[in-house]
Amino acid sequence: MSYLVSVLYIVAFAMFIYGLSGLTGPKTAVRGNYIAAVGMGIAVIAVLIDIRETENWGLIIGGLAVGVILGVPPALKTKMTAMPQLVALFNGVGGGTVALIAWAEYLDSSSFTTLDDEPTVTMIVGSLFAAIIGSISFWGSLVAFTKLQELLGKNLEKKLVSAAKLFQLANIVLVVASIVIAVYIGLSADGEPLAAWWILLLLIVAGLMGLFVVLPIGGADMPVVISLLNALTGLSAAAAGLALNNQAMIVAGMIVGASGTILTNLMAKAMNRSIPAIVFGAFGGGGEGGAVAGPGGGTVKATSASDAAIQMAYANQVIVVPGYGLAVAQAQHAVKEMAALLEERGVEVKYAIHPVAGRMPGHMNVLLAEADVEYDTMKEMDDINGEFGRTDVTIVIGANDVTNPAARQDSSSPIYGMPILNVDQSRSVIVMKRSMSSGYAGIENPLFTLDQTSMLFGDAKKMVGEVTEELKAL
Repeated sequence: MSYLVSVLYIVAFAMFIYGLSGLTGPKTAVRGNYIAAVGMGIAVIAVLIDIRETENWGLIIGGLAVGVILGVPPALKTKMTAMPQLVALFNGVGGGTVALIAWAEYLDSSSFTTLDDEPTVTMIVGSLFAAIIGSISFWGSLVAFTKLQELLGKNLEKKLVSAAKLFQLANIVLVVASIVIAVYIGLSADGEPLAAWWILLLLIVAGLMGLFVVLPIGGADMPVVISLLNALTGLSAAAAGLALNNQAMIVAGMIVGASGTILTNLMAKAMNRSIPAIVFGAFGGGGEGGAVAGPGGGTVKATSASDAAIQMAYANQVIVVPGYGLAVAQAQHAVKEMAALLEERGVEVKYAIHPVAGRMPGHMNVLLAEADVEYDTMKEMDDINGEFGRTDVTIVIGANDVTNPAARQDSSSPIYGMPILNVDQSRSVIVMKRSMSSGYAGIENPLFTLDQTSMLFGDAKKMVGEVTEELKAL
C-alpha cells in the first residue's frame, strides 16, 4: 500500500507542476487551475490511504466537510473587485493551518520522534520554522484582508503608516524573542508539556510580528505584500512537510514558495524598490483621499462622451490603461465592445498593463481576459511605454498611481523613482474617474491638469457605454 501512496504523490506532483505551467497565459489558466486542483485532490486521497489505520475518521471527515462548506461559496460568489481580499484570506488560512500543525506536533510527542524516540534536527528545525512563518503569514494576511476591504478607516490607516518606526522597533524585539524561544524549544524538544506551552508562546510572538509588519504598510504596496505572504505560506508548508516527512507538503510548499518569491521580486523591481524597502518603508496611506480642485492648483478640463468618441474615432492608435476603477465598475466587457467598434473603423487598440495595477498581481490581466480581450493586445509596461509618444489618444480608466508623472519629476513624492506608464507623453489623454479624489497611495496626480488631459467624470461602465453609443452614431 505504501507503493500506491508514493505513486499517487508522484502523479499529484506532476499535476501541480503541469497546472502551474498553464497559468502563463489566460487561454490555459483555467485548465491549469483545474489540473492543479485535481492534483491536490489526489494528494489528499494519498494521505487518507496512508493514515487508513487511524481512529479519528470522524474528525477528518468533519474537517474536510467544514473546509468545503467554508471555501466553495466565497470562491463562487466573490466578485472580481473583492478577489484580492479573498486571495489574502485563503492564503492566511494556509499559513494558520501550518502553524497549528506545528503546535499539534509538539502536543503529540510520539509523532515528533524517530524509531529511537529521538527527534531529528530536520523535525525540530522544520517544525519551528513552520510555526514562526505560518503564524506570521496568517496574521499578516488577516491585516492585508482588512486593509483591502478598507475596514480600518482612512484616519486610522494614516496613523498606522506614520507609526512605522515604532512598529519596526517592536518587530526587532519580537524577532529576538522568537529566536530565543525557538532555540530553547529546540534544545529541550523531548515532548514535555513545558515545550508544548513554549511553542504556543512562539506562535503568539510570531503572530504579533505578522501584525506589526503589515499594519504600517501603505495601500500602494499591498499587491507586493500579498505576493510575499503567499511565498511565506508556501515556505512554511514545505518546512512542515520536512518535519512530518510528507512529500506532498514539501513539493507543493516549495512550488508556492518559489513562484511567490519570484513574483514578489519581479513586482518590487517594477516599482524600482527593494523588498525590505517595501516591507519597512510603509509609503502610501491607502484608501481614497478627499476631493481636490486640481493637483498643484492646476486647471482641470472636463469633457463629454461625445467629444471623447470623436477623438478616438479619428485616431490611428488608442491605448487603454485599466486600473482599479475599471474593476470596481466591472467595465471590462463595455471596454471590449468599445474597442471592437474602434477596430472596425481601423483604429489600433492596445492595453497598457502596469505590474502593480489593481490590488493583486495580475488583477488587470484577469479582468480583461474575462472579457475575452486578445492576449496579444495586453502589453506590459516595458513593451508599451515607447508607444505613448506616437499614440493619439490614451484613455485611463481608474488607474491613478501607476500613471502619476510625479514618479519621474518630483523627488519629494513618495513614489519617486517608481516606473510608471508614460501616459503623459500621449497627444491626448482622457481620464475616467468618479471624482478628483487621489488614488490608493493617497497622493495627487499632476497628470489630471496637463494641457492634453481631459476628465470624463462618472462610473466607468456607464461612461464607456455612453462613448460606445456615440461611436455607433458617428
